[in-house]
Amino acid sequence: MFSMEQMALISIFSHIMFIYLTWKVVTAIRIESIFKKGRAAEARVFLLFITIVIGTGVSRFFLDILQWSGDLTYLFSSIRMY
Repeated sequence: MFSMEQMALISIFSHIMFIYLTWKVVTAIRIESIFKKGRAAEARVFLLFITIVIGTGVSRFFLDILQWSGDLTYLFSSIRMY
């Protein structure tokens, strides 16, 4: 379906896009209030790590669905009608 180069570009773009979207959502929730006062730097680093984990997971799910939908053509091309 996609060449290796195309898949690499799609993967990079997908990861960056979903990490950015996750960052926007996480910062809108205002989770900083859960952390102790004076720990703003640690809270930001924690939120950054959480954002990367969630964004990468969502991106990986999206890329897997894209790959699997492309692989379905092999299933249907191997079935012969008699």
